[in-house]
Order: sequence, then structure tokens, then C-alpha cells
Amino acid sequence: MSPLFRRGAGRGNPAERVVTLVGKPGCHLCDDARAVVSAVCGETGAVWEEKDITQDSALNEAYWEQIPVVLIDGEQHTFWRVDPGRLRRALHS
Repeated sequence: MSPLFRRGAGRGNPAERVVTLVGKPGCHLCDDARAVVSAVCGETGAVWEEKDITQDSALNEAYWEQIPVVLIDGEQHTFWRVDPGRLRRALHS
């Protein structure tokens, strides 16, 4: 199911949440964010996916100055640096 249709779904249950990492190849901050998102989602059971702004003009227009961007269930959670504790708390809320 698309994260946009999941808004509000799974609140309090990380296994029902979808984390989306928006970035691009060759971005060192994206590499750092990927490691954090992968680790936290692995711990909590949340599903995560990655979107490449170079392959999606709408994402590029929306986020090119902010990458990496992390969305939870389609809503922006953070950008540039991902704090694992904050992401973990957001997935449990």
C-alpha cells in the first residue's frame, strides 16, 4: 500500500509503519541516513523503502535542497541528518 494511503495507520505499532528515504546516488548524507534508517527499521520491524530524486521529477522538485529526506507514512519526518532516537520515537508514536 502506498505510504500516502497509510497516513495514520499503524500509530504506535512500528511494524505497520512505512519509512521512505528520499535521496540520490553519490550523496554522502544519503549514505549516512540509509544506515540509520536501515538499523532503526530493522530494530522496530518498520518497513522502509528508498526513492531516488533523479528518477522522479515531483520528488526532485519537492526535496532537491533537503536530501536526504525521511518520510514516515508519507509525512516528512526530517531531512539532512537522521537522529536514530528521534526516528525510533516517531515510529512508536
